[in-house]
Amino acid sequence: MMPDAEIKPVIHVVEDEPDVRDALAMLVRSVGYRAQTYPNADEFLARYRPEHAGCLLADVRMPGMSGLELQERLSREDPALPAIIMTGHGDVPMAVRAMKAGALDFIEKPFNDEALLDAIRRALALAVEQRSLQARQAEIATRLALLTPREHEVMEMVADGRSNKEIANALGVSAKTVEAHRARVMEKTGARSLAELVRMVLTANLADEDEV
Repeated sequence: MMPDAEIKPVIHVVEDEPDVRDALAMLVRSVGYRAQTYPNADEFLARYRPEHAGCLLADVRMPGMSGLELQERLSREDPALPAIIMTGHGDVPMAVRAMKAGALDFIEKPFNDEALLDAIRRALALAVEQRSLQARQAEIATRLALLTPREHEVMEMVADGRSNKEIANALGVSAKTVEAHRARVMEKTGARSLAELVRMVLTANLADEDEV
């Protein structure tokens, strides 16, 4: 069994002001979360490892790469790490831009502790959901890799709602051959029903769209 410290979510605090950074880390730890702190975006990128569920808490304005630029980069490279952007009053338009680019929330300074913790809880719930989806997509991809090209073709047609006869006509084979392909598809994917097979195909296609 993994030690408890290894499975707790990690709140990544990226803030250039030491006092604010320390206060945020103390607040996060006071409710039982782990906190990792970074004085700038470059140090975060150098040290970050996506092994654990967690979220990013970043100041929108920092020397070098801004919190907005960091969030935009992570939305492409690791969308399973939800971002909360901290902003001063004059930076609200930047925070709105960050949300349009994929940030989960933004918090105005000076912020209310409970409002910030609520945002972190929402971010962590989303992180767990996204990582669960990624794990499911990886599991399905492994199963689908067992299919031959023809079995994969039959699977896509089945998931499209086509009957055995329609698939047989499209492929120029007998309905009995299609039935045999379908049986092997169900066996290799581990799908226990047509509905489960359709869900697998939809999940796999969603993963393919995310990579485009």
